[in-house]
Amino acid sequence: MQLFGIDVGGSGIKGAPVDLETGELAAERFRVETPRPATPEAMAQAVKKLVDHFNWKGPIGVGFPTIVANGQCRSQSNLHKDWVNVHIDELFKKVCGNDFKVINDADAAGLAEMEYGAGKGEGGLVVTVTLGTGIGSGVFYNGELIPNFEFGHLRYKKHKPVEKYAADSIRKKKKLRLVEWAERLDYFFDYVNRVCSPDLIIVGGGASKKWAELEPMLNTNVNLKVAETRNEAGIIGAAMASKGMK
Repeated sequence: MQLFGIDVGGSGIKGAPVDLETGELAAERFRVETPRPATPEAMAQAVKKLVDHFNWKGPIGVGFPTIVANGQCRSQSNLHKDWVNVHIDELFKKVCGNDFKVINDADAAGLAEMEYGAGKGEGGLVVTVTLGTGIGSGVFYNGELIPNFEFGHLRYKKHKPVEKYAADSIRKKKKLRLVEWAERLDYFFDYVNRVCSPDLIIVGGGASKKWAELEPMLNTNVNLKVAETRNEAGIIGAAMASKGMK
């Protein structure tokens, strides 16, 4: 069974058909640049380029970088201000003609990881974390998604979100040594543990690429695993979200 997934990011929008039996892309992914400014109209046209590239006629799942409730954008996050309260699914359908299922991008990545990666078969409370420009998070209880958890927005010093302290982009910007970044990640993981006491945190994004070096430097008591689905997780999970649509 093949479904189509799109992963909307700050610099690029990527999409591909996905084989849900294997959890692998069924064709080479196609990428377009995220428009500047990233207004709703410009973004919809970028998504249409992806759909037209594959000549996809069926439903489409989208991972979108903000809080999404019933297809509606509920927060500006790092998006253009005009996105707030826009029904993303309706806008994309109007421009592309397809039916769309839109969910938070970190939730989409988490779905892929729970089905095909390190979270497969894991019960209890599991948090998936993507360390990139910000910190994306997905929360699952006995394998079921609890949507729109934004652990990257937990407050740090001077009421700044903790992602401004521990994201991979901050490591690069401040040229942190791995041991310095590990201290910041310990703070973040312990913070999440105080909030919800997860049975497992699965770590993806920038940290997963350096896990062999980074893991021995971490001192948190939280149970950690490295993500396995890596770069394609957002596309795979978005495709999964559209399952059951006609």
